[in-house]
Amino acid sequence: MKKYILSIDQGTTGSRAFVFDARGRVLQSAYQEFRQYYPKPGWVEHDALEIWHSVEAVIRRAVAKARIDPRAVAAIGITNQRETTVLWDRRSSEPCYQAIVWQCRRTAEACARLKKQESLIRRTTGLVADAYFSGTKIQWILDHVPGLRRKALRGRIAFGTVDSWLIYKLTKGAAHVTDLTNASRTLIFDINTKSWSKPLLKLMDVPEQILPKVLPSSSVFGYTTQGVAGLPAGIPIAAVMGDQQAALYGQGCFAPGSVKNTYGTGCFMLLNCGAKRTFSRNGLLTTLGCDAVGKPVYVLEGAVFIAGAVIQWLRDELKVIKDSASSEKAVAGLEGTQGVYLVPAFVGLGAPYWNADARGIITGLTRGTNTSHIIRAALESMAYQTKDVFDVMSKESGLRIKSLAVDGGACRNNFLMQFQADMLSVPLMRPAMVDSTAAGAAYLAGVTIGLWDPKQVLKIKAIERTFKPRMPRKETAAKYAGWQHAVRQALA
Repeated sequence: MKKYILSIDQGTTGSRAFVFDARGRVLQSAYQEFRQYYPKPGWVEHDALEIWHSVEAVIRRAVAKARIDPRAVAAIGITNQRETTVLWDRRSSEPCYQAIVWQCRRTAEACARLKKQESLIRRTTGLVADAYFSGTKIQWILDHVPGLRRKALRGRIAFGTVDSWLIYKLTKGAAHVTDLTNASRTLIFDINTKSWSKPLLKLMDVPEQILPKVLPSSSVFGYTTQGVAGLPAGIPIAAVMGDQQAALYGQGCFAPGSVKNTYGTGCFMLLNCGAKRTFSRNGLLTTLGCDAVGKPVYVLEGAVFIAGAVIQWLRDELKVIKDSASSEKAVAGLEGTQGVYLVPAFVGLGAPYWNADARGIITGLTRGTNTSHIIRAALESMAYQTKDVFDVMSKESGLRIKSLAVDGGACRNNFLMQFQADMLSVPLMRPAMVDSTAAGAAYLAGVTIGLWDPKQVLKIKAIERTFKPRMPRKETAAKYAGWQHAVRQALA
């Protein structure tokens, strides 16, 4: 019987499932969006059960579309939106509250109170005291759901990022686990000892008994239970990685010094540092990724909160485009924005600013401004935010980054990719498989079970197009200076 790998890519706005064949090719995929909840300004939630049902649905559809026997699935890889926090009852497997999404800013005040402990947090976790991460989200749920903390102390409650939640459902509660990459995004995990940090658990008042077991990304995390999502019993869940680390793996960035940028809901640039632990002084994060065989490596990361989500905002809130693809058509032939800049600080600004109070602005409006200028300014904002991170990463790593591997849905936009190459003055390499997060989870699952070796993974990856810089440096400098001025206004 032929062997296949099932990759689950659970994202911020939707869930995907991919079926890969033994040659690393995608046979079929399925996608399903789910609802976003905004109960208060700056708050973002998901329904954890709706996430699970969407994953069930896309697994069934992808397997059916591929016309394969589910028994031929040799392994499952999971990649997921990171930091999003789920607490559930161990007995009923029901969520105790809505999932608090990584974008949510409700715990910004709690994080401000942690600033006195910033040095401890930085050297332990590689992160900053920010509402982006899971630690204060866990604390908030425990403190705001009546009786929940008491249940947690009695061992009745489980915490997990979305990977843990999905594994728990796929195994019907047999496995409460996570991997090193997801654990390293919680604000309560020691990246030096690679274990939960007792001092930080105490600082954030998080009971240790709710935490999942932490395993390397290349591990058997559990086995499917008969009938769940239409799958047979006994399929190993053989790889788990947070989405950005999965994209790093999917891009074949196994060697220290290799770097990629993902254009998804947010923008995330990751640099493989190998065994070297680099702590940033300018707003970058130190986190964990994995090498070719799934062993942990240190990674330097720049996280931008709003990237592709700004195009979603143009579609859903301003209703100036019908879909994401039409954004490129809307700016075709447009020479510039006529001085318009859009800073999408809808939930504050991430790297390198880390300012929770910043809010989105559109600046430079004149009587001649039209919707096309605003759409182009939104696309350009992704490139400018990436340059913010790129410049800091180049300086702090001491490396001259000669090219950038790109992936994610928004990298299909040719205008954006060319503008990005111009802004960075380096070539951009776009793979044929832009869903590098799903590819990374699939490839590592295949490596874990011995279906592939890392050299084969590098051969599977193909470059579809290279974008070379062509805008004069003087022009890019002037445009970027305008962006920096707009950011100062947003920060004010």
